[in-house]
Amino acid sequence: WEAMNQAFVTESLKLDWNGVVTQIEPHDYIAELFHAVMRFNTILLDFDRDVWGYVMHGYFGQKLKDGEIGSSTMPHKVNPIDFENSEGNVGIANAIMAHLADKLAVSRFQRDLSDSTVLRNLGVGLGHSVLAYASALKGCGKLTVNNERIDEDLDAAWEVLAEPIQTVMRRHAVENPYEKLKALTRGRSITKEDLQTFVASLEGEVPEEDVKRMLDWTPRSYVGTAEHIARKVAEECK
Repeated sequence: WEAMNQAFVTESLKLDWNGVVTQIEPHDYIAELFHAVMRFNTILLDFDRDVWGYVMHGYFGQKLKDGEIGSSTMPHKVNPIDFENSEGNVGIANAIMAHLADKLAVSRFQRDLSDSTVLRNLGVGLGHSVLAYASALKGCGKLTVNNERIDEDLDAAWEVLAEPIQTVMRRHAVENPYEKLKALTRGRSITKEDLQTFVASLEGEVPEEDVKRMLDWTPRSYVGTAEHIARKVAEECK
């Protein structure tokens, strides 16, 4: 009997054989799948919110579409509605899949058939996930880069150079590099003159060659290997 059943499942139905079950097929694989989709969705949620913020800060613009309404009361607005729709659908999808993953892995006394009504909603969470992906892709297709706004913020952020400067100070055993940069930069706006005056004061403690190199640094030039890493990841994802 067991051999006949196994042959029917594996040969006729082309399914994997599971010979140890209760009244129902174990649903652990569904929980595993939904948890994987939820993790991806959470990454997308983070992306949606970040891009929304970049649009609000003016780093990204959005292409205009004829007939589109950005606000019911403010006709001038171009809201990042696609990323908002994506975020909303991710929330619904993950809430449903989280319940399914928790619910379907549990069966009281191995005789609980309450999974039957829950299983009818397998497609709901996945459906909202697909809607979220489509909305995010649609939103990405509308984005434009506001280089002037990005450059404006970058050129005003001289405090970011506190990190590499203290690294050079540590290399040459200058005492309390972190504390000195903290006193200079924490909680206040730093100008180019402020930072270069500090760097110039390091002469005698730091070799002249490194002092000159730090004086040439700008927020725009201090990106380290970030561009190389980003491009490498982009290539790997193609």
